[in-house]
Amino acid sequence: MNQFTPLELQNWLAVYAATAACCVIAMALSVSTVGYELYRERIWTTVDLRSPRSVILFAPKIWWRWQRRYFLSTPVTLAIVTWFGATLSWS
Repeated sequence: MNQFTPLELQNWLAVYAATAACCVIAMALSVSTVGYELYRERIWTTVDLRSPRSVILFAPKIWWRWQRRYFLSTPVTLAIVTWFGATLSWS
């Protein structure tokens, strides 16, 4: 079985750490953006949230809004991590 050299292992750990950092930043930005949008649109005034059924139906709308914002960061995350991985010395 082929084992990683210490340098390769260190590089892979650095790539995964960079990916995690980018994902944390993307998560924070997408949550704050959706929160700001919901506040700006005052979404709670347009939806009757007094019954459990209306809350259950309202939750997927917020989740979908967050998903769209979060997935928009995917190309940027891939570009940053690819660039970072390319700058590492692998041999």
